[in-house]
Amino acid sequence: MQNTEEFYKKLTDESLDKSIASAKIQQEYIKKYTARYHGYYVHTLYIPKMFTEEMAEFFSKAADTMYGILEKVIREYKTNAEYRKLFGFEKRLEKLILRPDHYKCELPIARIDIFFNEDDFTFKFCEFNADGSSAMNEDKELNQAIRLTSTYNEFTKKYNARTFELFNSWVKTFMDIYQTYDKAVETPYVAITDFFGGDISREFTAFKSAFEENGIECEICEITDLRYNNGKLISPNGRHINAVYRRAVTCDIMRNYNKVQPFIKAAENNDVCLIGDFKTQIIHNKIVFKILHDNMTAAFLTPDEVQFIKEHIPYTVSLTKDQVEKHDVLRTKNKWVIKPEDSYASKGVYAGVENMTDEEWTQAVNNNIGNHYLLQEYCEPYSSWNIDITHDENAQYKKYSNITGIYVYGGKMAGLYSRIAKNSIISTQYSEMSLPTIIVSEK
Repeated sequence: MQNTEEFYKKLTDESLDKSIASAKIQQEYIKKYTARYHGYYVHTLYIPKMFTEEMAEFFSKAADTMYGILEKVIREYKTNAEYRKLFGFEKRLEKLILRPDHYKCELPIARIDIFFNEDDFTFKFCEFNADGSSAMNEDKELNQAIRLTSTYNEFTKKYNARTFELFNSWVKTFMDIYQTYDKAVETPYVAITDFFGGDISREFTAFKSAFEENGIECEICEITDLRYNNGKLISPNGRHINAVYRRAVTCDIMRNYNKVQPFIKAAENNDVCLIGDFKTQIIHNKIVFKILHDNMTAAFLTPDEVQFIKEHIPYTVSLTKDQVEKHDVLRTKNKWVIKPEDSYASKGVYAGVENMTDEEWTQAVNNNIGNHYLLQEYCEPYSSWNIDITHDENAQYKKYSNITGIYVYGGKMAGLYSRIAKNSIISTQYSEMSLPTIIVSEK
């Protein structure tokens, strides 16, 4: 990748005034068209994230292996009461997870995030996102925006640059899964559900349009506004919902359990096809990183899968006083990250390397001992050069930390998502940005 990145930098620098002018056009497009995330516009840099076809194939194989392992974990949870105890889910959630399966797919959609070293192809998994997997629209719009830059257009005179389509491909996967549902109808009415609070992003409208372009009626529904009457889940527009694309993450559903009873009752009675179902929480909850290393997990995996976990799943344990003392965590803060078992958008994550004082680190650790937190080894992200002329005409090239998201639809890689940060921890609470992702090959 160094040759293509150096070529991109060379093109940028040789016509810097032109690059800056086109970066402004790029930024105006992003402000106009890109969805907000947690109230903020997407921030990006000038050089896209580039991978080779070889890297794309490598990601696909890694996702295949990890997906197969996660499928086995889900099945073991559902059939082994002793194994379920490792997760410690509340009884209401466990009951929802243990409902009978009504279609043939354990994990319909996921975004598997990894720290990937581009020099030697080593990697560690960061987290597994399930039904709430997002940022497809960011990738789409950033790839549209970069086409407005002069450097990209010069670059693509020499190199092929392909991207991933993440909307129609999801509709196809969704419908393929739905057709295996035991109460499938020929033309289902689909609802996209979440806790919107009146703020529906462009990502949801883009998915709605994709369903409709494929001949499937679709409505975006605030999950708390659904009704359940006479064995039918009813949308705010009064329509009978046959299938749900669930974007509401499980922890939010359980937190608002009494407010979403129509949704839950319809699912419990199999009066709606829920894609994905509650069993996806088994792998979305970060405690799975600890459980993947457990002997009970190794017992139902192949030797190759056990080795895969040893190599690619970071060492993870519950944050307890004993573990803190065993690993001398308070005095080795740069080796560790602590994070909640069940959260998203990097909420509540603390990393010793992120300029935390010894006092701040000690306080964060001690405050969360026995608070459903995990202690995890810190993984150093791969760093690459980029430049921020998108926002600053006088910017200089700097090193940025990288993380790669692998979208998995129905068990197969569907696309990639790239995030970077000035810091070692890549999250919305620090300095996270997104880059358009392109797969580059020689013409």
